[in-house]
Amino acid sequence: MLAEQISVFDILKIGVGPSSSHTLGPWRAAQRFVKDLLANGKLNQVNTIHVVLYGSLAKTGIGHGTDIALMLGLSGFDPVTMDINQINPVIESIKKDKKINLHQQQLIDFNYAKDIEFLKQESLPYHPNALTFIVVLASAEVYQETYYSVGGGFIQKEGEETLTSAKTIAPKYETQTAAHLLHACTTAVKNISSIVLENEKCWNTEFVIDEKLLQIWQVMINCIYKGGHEEGILPGGLLVNRRAAAINKRLLSGKKYHNQYDWMAAIKENGNGFQYTLNWVSCFALAVNEENASFGRVVTAPTNGSAGVIPAVLMYYIVFCNGQNNSKIIQFLLTAAQIGSIFKQGATLSAAMGGCQAEIGVSSAMAAAGLTEVLGGSPEQCLMAAEIAMEHHLGLTCDPIAGLVQVPCIERNTMGAIKAITAAQLALQSEPSKAKVSLDSVVKTMWETALDMNSKYKETSEGGLAVNIPISLSDC
Repeated sequence: MLAEQISVFDILKIGVGPSSSHTLGPWRAAQRFVKDLLANGKLNQVNTIHVVLYGSLAKTGIGHGTDIALMLGLSGFDPVTMDINQINPVIESIKKDKKINLHQQQLIDFNYAKDIEFLKQESLPYHPNALTFIVVLASAEVYQETYYSVGGGFIQKEGEETLTSAKTIAPKYETQTAAHLLHACTTAVKNISSIVLENEKCWNTEFVIDEKLLQIWQVMINCIYKGGHEEGILPGGLLVNRRAAAINKRLLSGKKYHNQYDWMAAIKENGNGFQYTLNWVSCFALAVNEENASFGRVVTAPTNGSAGVIPAVLMYYIVFCNGQNNSKIIQFLLTAAQIGSIFKQGATLSAAMGGCQAEIGVSSAMAAAGLTEVLGGSPEQCLMAAEIAMEHHLGLTCDPIAGLVQVPCIERNTMGAIKAITAAQLALQSEPSKAKVSLDSVVKTMWETALDMNSKYKETSEGGLAVNIPISLSDC
């Protein structure tokens, strides 16, 4: 049987915040469950539905919006296309009416307070992010399925040996590890993005690939722009102030603009010093993750908690390195996604499995490689940049206060972006042949560190800042 093939579009996915593993994954699992019910002729027979959350999903599910995602997925909404302004009205209606319309086709009784169960002290052995759907049919038959949200929005149904993949054609080049990727680049005399593009062309035309990547970038830039102009307090009860809009306003000193591209031109015209550039990179990253924390539309890259790193670094390249070029944007995203795929296959993208090194660390490595390539770096330098970025995130814990993807998550995206830029610059000034550490050795080390890490530092909110910062929440 053909092993699953990971596409660029598996790593970079359009969705809704705040978490890929706790929001997007459960949303996708709920969608798949009701679609399976429909395909098996059981949907119109459903009388009741009950959802059980285990482990990390139970412990931080409310803060991460797992309950909201489940109700939206069961209702048949899609995270890519749903109007995010309809999220609150839909959820309020389900809670008030105590009814849920499965897949928009089967209206049944549903008591939010009872029909989503959080088993905080129980975990299933395969993965900390587990959930079980249980339905009772009109015949009194009980039908249930268990899914695992394994990071980055990927889901796996219990009993499946690998993640579900619709791809039946093997890619042209083997790229599961950095060594494989470098061998392909050397043999074909191509850069990383060209190798990745050839693989993607096994599943899509080049026109479709380019169009989808530019759509992904448009979602990123929309998110940066929106987040850079929204003020107020983030939802969830932690009372975190949005900061991106205030930074944006202060840095532009009243400069006028009418759209995203006027705004980017204004940023470029207003300065280019180190401190000015640094402030903008932070602003870009903050803007994305403040939107993510507000159930905004983001690109999972490779997770929602780390969604701000790649947009911030790519925006830095476009604004401050004269990179407003569609072919360069595509090149950046292809290269970055391939690095994410290597980490996905050799370690994990799940903070519940590996701590925040699996999210911010991977996104920083992805961004570093992408930036290095578009700045003219060789494949060896791109891999070196990715290695440097991850090397300095090893051991990073996931300890969200109150289970919300806000503190320290939002600021960590600024740090991941800055480290990515630094890693790219270091790699471009270095000779990779003299490096002591390879990307594959860092991937291996990251996975070993993940296995050794105490569970309280893996997205459970049972350690670190999550227990050392006194808080009083009215609703989280």
